[in-house]
Amino acid sequence: METSLVTKPRTPLSDVLRFRYLGSHEIEELAELWMALHEQHTAIAPHLEDIVTSVSPEESWRRRRTQYLSWLSDPDTLAVLAERGGEPAGYAMVTIRENPKGSWDRGDRVAVVQTLSVPAEYSAYGVRSALLEEIRRQVGAMGVREIELTALATSSDDIHFFEQEGFRPFVTTMVCRIGGVGAHD
Repeated sequence: METSLVTKPRTPLSDVLRFRYLGSHEIEELAELWMALHEQHTAIAPHLEDIVTSVSPEESWRRRRTQYLSWLSDPDTLAVLAERGGEPAGYAMVTIRENPKGSWDRGDRVAVVQTLSVPAEYSAYGVRSALLEEIRRQVGAMGVREIELTALATSSDDIHFFEQEGFRPFVTTMVCRIGGVGAHD
């Protein structure tokens, strides 16, 4: 049985998720999303306060903005902004790095998700999954076969989400302030 267009369920235009690829001249569009992510990281990692000196959200953005501009000078870098109803709903910054041959064969180049930021109010809409799928599609077309990303060790929700998306733990990064007191000092 054929359904007419009149009776087909419609997704309102405001619910459509769109991706826009940003150039360095558009980087300021990411400021609020980055600062929200910075505040989230600060809140879920209080155990690091004595090791990693926290900075204000504004200073964090200033530093990250500089890094983004540097990364975007490489034509393979992707700055993908997800918009829902014309509003920013999240973004991903992805760099491509050469992969020296080592203990594992990971291909000649690896995509690195430097930032994946999706505010809590958009988490129910599948924005993080959609961003990751868009990244897979784009870097796969570039001949890259692996993506890596980092998550704060205390963010079990994020780690669980990434595992559901097919990511697996690979290495653990440990942090220690130089001159700090260790367990065996």
